[in-house]
Amino acid sequence: MDALKFFVDLFLNLDTVLAEWVGMYGPWVYAMLFFIIFCETGLVVMAVLPGDSLLFTAGALAAISGANGAPVLSIWLLLSLLFAAAVLGDNTNFLIGHFFGQRILDSGRFSRVIKPQYIDDTNAFFAKHGGKTISLARFFPFIRTFAPFMAGIGQMDWKRFTFFNVTGGAAWVSLFVGAGYFFGNIPIIKHNLEYLVIGIIVVSVAPSAYHAIRSRAKKPAVDTTAADPAE
Repeated sequence: MDALKFFVDLFLNLDTVLAEWVGMYGPWVYAMLFFIIFCETGLVVMAVLPGDSLLFTAGALAAISGANGAPVLSIWLLLSLLFAAAVLGDNTNFLIGHFFGQRILDSGRFSRVIKPQYIDDTNAFFAKHGGKTISLARFFPFIRTFAPFMAGIGQMDWKRFTFFNVTGGAAWVSLFVGAGYFFGNIPIIKHNLEYLVIGIIVVSVAPSAYHAIRSRAKKPAVDTTAADPAE
C-alpha cells in the first residue's frame, strides 16, 4: 500500500514530493532525479515513470531560493545531469534492444509491461519519421522509452542513433526544465502547480491514447458468418 501511495504521489503531488526530497536528502536529490530519468528512458519496463512533469517540476524548484538565499536546486547542474541521464538511458536501451531485444519479445516474460500496442505505436512512428523518431519520441511518453529499444532491435546505425539521441535529449531536457524554471514560479502557476503537472501528464499521454483508440477502431470486425472450415 505504501508503494502504491508513493507512485500516486509521484504523479499527482510531484511538486510536494520533490520539495520533501530536497529537505530530506539534500544534494542526493540530484542522484535520485538522475536515476528516475535514466530508468524511464533506459528500461522499457519503467516506461510509466513521469518524465516531462518531473523535468518541469525540478526546473520550477531551481527557481526557488532556500533559507540561505541560494537556489533550492542548481539549474545548471540539473540541466547537465538530466541531459546525461537522458542520453545514457537511451543508449542503454538501444544496446539492450540490439543484443537482447528480440529474445525479450519472443520470451513473452514482460508481456504485461511491453505491450504489443506500444511496439505497434513505436513502429508506426518509425515508419512515419524514420531516424528522427529518436529525437521526436522524446516528447511522447511510452514511445520515447520504446523507440531506442526498437532501434536496437532494427540494427539502426549507432552513430546515426547517437546523433538523434543527443539532439533529442538536449531539446527535451532544456525545454521542460527551462519551462519550469522560467514559468513555474509565476504566482498563478506556482499556487496551482499540482494542476499544471496533471495537465502536462494528460497532454503528454493524449497523442498515444488517441492513436491507440484510433488503431482499435480501424481493426476489421470478425466475420462470425464465415463457413466452418470443417464443413
